[in-house]
Amino acid sequence: MQITRHPNNPIVVPGGYEWRKVTVFNPAVIIDNGKFYMIERTAGSLTPCKNYLGLLESEDGVNFTHVKDEPIVTPDMLGFPYGSVQDPRIVKIDGTFYLNYALRPCAMSYYPTGAGVPERSIPTYPDGWGEEEGHWLTRSSILKSTNLLDWEFVADTTPLHINDRDNILFPEKINGKFVLLRRPEEYVGEAYGTEKAAMWITYSEDLVNWEEPKLLATAGNLAWESRKIGGSTPPIRTDKGWLVLYHGVDEEIVYRVGAMLLDLEQPEKIIARTHNFIMEPEAYYEKFGFQIPNVIFPTGNVVKDGLLYIYYGVTDTAIALATVPLDELVEHILKEAE
Repeated sequence: MQITRHPNNPIVVPGGYEWRKVTVFNPAVIIDNGKFYMIERTAGSLTPCKNYLGLLESEDGVNFTHVKDEPIVTPDMLGFPYGSVQDPRIVKIDGTFYLNYALRPCAMSYYPTGAGVPERSIPTYPDGWGEEEGHWLTRSSILKSTNLLDWEFVADTTPLHINDRDNILFPEKINGKFVLLRRPEEYVGEAYGTEKAAMWITYSEDLVNWEEPKLLATAGNLAWESRKIGGSTPPIRTDKGWLVLYHGVDEEIVYRVGAMLLDLEQPEKIIARTHNFIMEPEAYYEKFGFQIPNVIFPTGNVVKDGLLYIYYGVTDTAIALATVPLDELVEHILKEAE
């Protein structure tokens, strides 16, 4: 199996508008009516690093242009003027687009050090913002839209007193229910069945009221996913199961990519999972960037003509693209799991 990085990488870079002049990364991508649409995570400043979501379109999945010169989602729209809206994932169910996103009520500051995780400081905001611990927690939520431009709040998908990221909807209902991946950082310890942050799965009939989550996957190969794992891209239906890309982080804070197949009717059951990663930082733009080195972080994937397009953030700085024949990746997962 050969995953091919696009020669134009990184395909989307910062600049152009004030709200994306510093960084763009971790996009949601979907094909609709034959056209590729990308929702990018952006920032116009690192102090604080307030993130926005912008919309781009493309005919070929490589060359993207902005649909609007303003962001389509801002923290202000969501009621958090000092917040940060992050890491979108998108699906379309019954004619409606659903957008998962993570939100911090207060945006952090980032000061890149060039090695390891950047040093962080806490900005000071007026009117009491940032004074409570909960202002720095990451909540996850869902928006909906019929046109990709105008978004309506649906619900928070996680408790507001814990850090919960990488909430990702399946692209269709299963047995009449919506299905959601989660990564609650506080669900660690003997009571939760995992010693490190792990992947969980939950179900809902209305997107608002969610069942108690079930533990889906814990860290497996400690050589590359010892620190934590989490969902990356929206699941893709194949005849062998739901294909899910996930990220693993090691003790050196290197982000790599693994893959698993989940049962089509009971997605809490893992059919197969790669023991080794399928992608790791190799190219210069994946190893060195303005923010965090050694990070590849897929958040969008689509299939066209049997080819899986994987869109991923690199070093929290830009957006790259890799492709692989879908059937080859599925066979690789099944073979690796034998």
